[in-house]
Amino acid sequence: MPTNPTPLFPPLPLEAPDAGANLQQRIAAQAWNDIVAALHADGCALIPALLDAQEALRLAALYDDDSLFRSRIAMARHNFGRGEYKYFRYPLPAPVQALRSAFYPHLAPLANHWNALMDIGVRYPATHAEFVRRCNEAGQVRPTPLLLRYEAGDYNCLHQDLYGEHMFPLQVAILLSEPGRDFSGGEFVLTEQRPRMQSRPQVVPLRQGDAVVFAVSQRPVPGARGPGHVYRVNLRHGVSRLRSGRRHTLGIIFHDAA
Repeated sequence: MPTNPTPLFPPLPLEAPDAGANLQQRIAAQAWNDIVAALHADGCALIPALLDAQEALRLAALYDDDSLFRSRIAMARHNFGRGEYKYFRYPLPAPVQALRSAFYPHLAPLANHWNALMDIGVRYPATHAEFVRRCNEAGQVRPTPLLLRYEAGDYNCLHQDLYGEHMFPLQVAILLSEPGRDFSGGEFVLTEQRPRMQSRPQVVPLRQGDAVVFAVSQRPVPGARGPGHVYRVNLRHGVSRLRSGRRHTLGIIFHDAA
């Protein structure tokens, strides 16, 4: 069973000028062929130890600084589950902006490939700045990266993060707390609803600093009629009930909200 949550480090060091460049280099150095292969196969991909423990704890510590956020959501009030989360305001903290900008160009080619396979006409630009401009022009101007906090008994119902006309089909979650030390329970859960079949659940095992990349709502799956035939599966994600402790997660969503 976990003990009391580890004391959080102060957030200031992550605002160092080189923090963004360091994260960009770290993301660029990932085994992207393997990540893309996992996303094709399972709709999600694990990136172990993207952040070290101090980076994770400093990000979690941002939760208590209300000046960084545009809104706070109590999940029970909206029947989303139990627990709460806060959406960052612009300008985003340096590491959050760096993660958002650095992940996007590695995921945009896969997003375009998936849309082509599913006969969806939307194509995504090469940089995140261009995509945000597209969102803004459609009235989607509110940032969507968020921090989530769960206490004992809290959970997040299965859902999809859709905020407007323009939606990027992949997103990232990074666990900022350590299972078994800071909390128990609270597993990341992903389900696929397949045509004429029962839904398939996945539990993605995460440690502190691990990231999971996953499909927001749909992905193509090869069909039984041979090469070139695919069908769409519908995905939802959530978090199982926390048995004890406290859990923080950073969510990186690439489209802005209306």
